[in-house]
Amino acid sequence: MKLFFKPGACSLSPHIVMLETGLDFTLVRVDTAAGLTEQQEDYRQINPKGKVPALQFDDGTVLTEGVAIVQYLADQKPDRQLLAPLNTLARYQTLAWLNYISAELHKSFSPLFGDAAPKAYKTALRQQIVEKLAWVDSELHDNQWLLGLHFTVADAYLFTVMRWAKSLQLDIHSFASLEAWFQRVAARPHVAAALAAEGLS
Repeated sequence: MKLFFKPGACSLSPHIVMLETGLDFTLVRVDTAAGLTEQQEDYRQINPKGKVPALQFDDGTVLTEGVAIVQYLADQKPDRQLLAPLNTLARYQTLAWLNYISAELHKSFSPLFGDAAPKAYKTALRQQIVEKLAWVDSELHDNQWLLGLHFTVADAYLFTVMRWAKSLQLDIHSFASLEAWFQRVAARPHVAAALAAEGLS
């Protein structure tokens, strides 16, 4: 398999999950602005959406969207407990977290990384994100991981988004449970390996 990524982008989440599963893969860097892979391939011929991540199989089939990719990867190695089995409430609770992170957190960051959005809108967005992260902090109060005892695909995704929150210097310093969780994720060997491979450590 080939995992197409951009350093520090949302593709970090499936990168972490891929390493956690131990599956064999090749990492391919993409310049999304230029639309080219590191081998100078036209990335839109691989993924017409032009975004990362994308997972390409040996037969050329491509799976896109990070939330879908991490579920696929986790299901290939159920013994790693990155996603609970089918027909268990824990699985759907994990999917609920993935959806929350995608819809409520991830998409809220996009305007903050460009120059198009008005300053007042960005200020309001920053405050909304902080309020949402305050709720996440409260959910982590008695938990080691988002779902309790096991690191899951949802933790990998939230970690990716939390790196953006820190880079934008959002006012999250008082969220002690969230910070402790972040440090636990960062200390995982496969997370450190993904960061190093992307030149982020």
